Amino acid sequence: MSDKRDYYEILGVSKSATKDEIKKAYRKLAMQFHPDKNPGNKEAEAKFKEASHAADILMDDQKRSMYDRMGHAAEQGGMGGGGFGGGGFQGGDFGDLGDIFGDIFGDILGGQRGGRGGRGGRARSRAQAGDDLQTEMIVTFEEAAFGVEKEVQINRSVQCETCHGTGAKKGSGPVTCDMCQGHGEVRRQQGFFTIAQPCPKCHGAGQMIKDPCETCHGRGRSKKREKLSVKVPAGIDEGQRLKLSGQGDAGANGGPAGDLYVMIHLEEHEFFKREDYDVLCEVPISFSQAALGCEIEVPTLGGRVSMKIPEGTQAGQKMKLRNKGITKLGGYGFGDQIITIHVETPAKLSKEQRELFQRLSELEQNSSNPMTKGFFDRVKELFQ
Repeated sequence: MSDKRDYYEILGVSKSATKDEIKKAYRKLAMQFHPDKNPGNKEAEAKFKEASHAADILMDDQKRSMYDRMGHAAEQGGMGGGGFGGGGFQGGDFGDLGDIFGDIFGDILGGQRGGRGGRGGRARSRAQAGDDLQTEMIVTFEEAAFGVEKEVQINRSVQCETCHGTGAKKGSGPVTCDMCQGHGEVRRQQGFFTIAQPCPKCHGAGQMIKDPCETCHGRGRSKKREKLSVKVPAGIDEGQRLKLSGQGDAGANGGPAGDLYVMIHLEEHEFFKREDYDVLCEVPISFSQAALGCEIEVPTLGGRVSMKIPEGTQAGQKMKLRNKGITKLGGYGFGDQIITIHVETPAKLSKEQRELFQRLSELEQNSSNPMTKGFFDRVKELFQ
C-alpha cells in the first residue's frame, strides 16, 4: 500500500470538489507554505511541493479520473503502462495551475498589475493607457430639454509637442535597458520555479531615456489646459454622464488616451420642475375664474400657450398639455406638460369685494358645493 497521503486530504477538499474549490484550497496552502515566505524551512517547502503536486493532478480531468479509479497506482504506470507520472507536476507542465501560480507569485513578491491588458509577474506591454478624467457641466432647464453644444475646460496630459511623446531629447531616442535587454522583466530561480518580475531599472518598459526631453523631462507628456466642445443631447437629466472617448489623459509609450466623463447638473427653473420627461408647472387662478371658467395663458418650454379652464375647476386639479414636455433621449417623442391648478384666496378685500363675498356666502347656503356637501353629510352620519 502506498504511504502517500490522499490528494483530496492534502488540499482539504471533498472528492466532489469543483475546480474552483480546488484552486481556492491550493492557493491558500501555497500562500502559507511558499518557500519565499518560509526561507530555510524544509518542512514548509515539502508541504508546498505536496500541495502543488496534488493540485496538478486534481486540476487535470484525465489525471483526476485515473487517480479516482486507481489511486496512487496510476502514477506508477497503471492502465496499460500509461500513467501520468512523467507529464505531471515534476515535468513542469502546470496546465490549469498557470494562472494560479502567476497570481500567487504576484502577491508574494509584491508584483503589481500592469496597465490595461497587463498582469503582474509577466512581461507587461510597454504602452500604457492614459487615465480617465471627469469634469462637471451646468446646463439650464431648457438646454437639457432641447440639447445644446457647450464648451468645458479641463487640465489633461497631452503628448509632448517637443519630443512627440518619446520623452527623449531631440536627435536622440530611447535605448534598450541594459538590465533586462529590452524584455521588460528579469527572471530569477526560486527553488524549482523560474520567477519573472518587472525590471526594476526600466520599470517594465524595456527601454530607458538617457537624454530626456527638456520640455517634459522624459515623461513624454505634459499638462495642458484645453477647451473641448461637448454635445449635450436633448432629454438629458440631472446626474447623467457623457463619455468623450479618447479625451482623457494621453497614454504613455504610444498607449491609447483615456476617456473624459462629463457629469451633468441642471439649473433650477423659476416655473418648471421635471418628472422623467414630463414638465410640471403650477398655475394660479382666482375664485371667480375657477367657478365660472376662463381662458388663460400658461408658460411652456416652447413659449406661452392658451389653455381653457372649465367651469367648476377645483384647487389641485391637474391638466395635461400633450407633447409640451421634454424631448426624449434619442429623439423618440416628447413628454407632456402637467398643469396643477392653484386657486388663490384673496389676502385683502375691498369694501365692494367684501359685500359681494358676503352676498355669495348667503347664496351658498341654498346652493350645492359637491365636495362641501358630501364632506359634511359624511360627518353627520359618522357622529349620529
